[in-house]
Amino acid sequence: MKKFMLLIAGLGVAAAAVPASAAPAFQGGWQNINARQDRLEQRINQGIRSGALSRREATRIRNEYRGLVRLEARYRASRPGLTMQERRDLDRRYDVLSAKVRYEKQDRNRRRG
Repeated sequence: MKKFMLLIAGLGVAAAAVPASAAPAFQGGWQNINARQDRLEQRINQGIRSGALSRREATRIRNEYRGLVRLEARYRASRPGLTMQERRDLDRRYDVLSAKVRYEKQDRNRRRG
């Protein structure tokens, strides 16, 4: 019985520690936009360095990325600032762009030369 209680207590401590360690990556249930942008930019740069992204793919993805950065700036400059609806829109757009990066890196259109 004591072993069982210790096991339950240990699982409770472990379950409580997991969300606490994940907290810096999320802000109020959302990923920090700046951190997400940094990770996306790193993935693009890594794809260029490794040759997984062709020049054309990288240019198209970077242009779309810059458009999202401009859109975020417009949202933040608007009267109430970045609203929850705008945040959801940005999040969805970053999800789509992230999926494009993943697809383009794995589509075997390698850089030549």
